[in-house]
Amino acid sequence: MEKWYWWIILGMAIVTYIPRAFPLTFLEGRELPPLVSGVLRNIPFAVLGALIFPAILFVQEGNLLFGFIGAVAAFALAFAGANVIIVVMGSIAVLAIYSLIG
Repeated sequence: MEKWYWWIILGMAIVTYIPRAFPLTFLEGRELPPLVSGVLRNIPFAVLGALIFPAILFVQEGNLLFGFIGAVAAFALAFAGANVIIVVMGSIAVLAIYSLIG
């Protein structure tokens, strides 16, 4: 392995470590304001939505209905208050049934 690979790996390790170590070091034992806590609690859902939305449009070539049905199932489960894993597994199940029927 060339020498610059090690520098890249070291740089990625430092960049990954800093955002994890900072809150543990400086925010330990402190209570965050409710607004900040609410924003941080919703970040995983926002990231998941940003990753999944483009896939809704391109899940099957020429068939937007397939992605739309999966999105509607996921939104319905999420709106009902289901866990993220249940939302993902439920939308996969709905699309599997739709594939068998159609």
